[in-house]
Amino acid sequence: MRKLRLQFVVLTLSVTASSCWFKKSPPVFTPPPVAAAPPPSTPDPNSLPVPPTIQGDPNSTIPPPTSESMPKAEGRVPPSAAKPPRRGNGTTTTPVKPAPASTTPQPRLGQIFTAEQFREYTKALEESLDRVRRALGVLDRKPLNREQSDIRNRIRTFQKQAEQAREQDLVTAVSLARRADLLAKDLLERLP
Repeated sequence: MRKLRLQFVVLTLSVTASSCWFKKSPPVFTPPPVAAAPPPSTPDPNSLPVPPTIQGDPNSTIPPPTSESMPKAEGRVPPSAAKPPRRGNGTTTTPVKPAPASTTPQPRLGQIFTAEQFREYTKALEESLDRVRRALGVLDRKPLNREQSDIRNRIRTFQKQAEQAREQDLVTAVSLARRADLLAKDLLERLP
């Protein structure tokens, strides 16, 4: 029985202590009143504010002399001639001619390939360009719509860029040739 009473008390306390019995409404926030802004003063559109006075150097405002403001030279000015060599201690000096440009080629910046890498890249470039040439020969004989003609022109552009880049950058040339090859292969597969 004592256990039963204890359960009853606990149940009663839990029900009465519930937050829903003592729920209060949240406080209502009322913002402070907005102060009225003073009416904007409209300046007269025809009047400008008075500029500030600036103290400066009066010589800084005088323009530099020009050919019109400079006095004219009287007489003739002799044409510029080569100065005669000095005759000091009995020796004459002759003008020194600049050295001719060296015939050795300047070193190029770029990737350094082993002989095997160079052969592989060159072979890949030649194979791709050969396939592109054959594909362009086939494409030139077929009637193409506007989109297909644009793709054919893009293939030609990549081909020319690859041929031009061959001497400066072999890796770029191979990449461009592969792009042209892939575009040509794709276009040939889509044609009837």
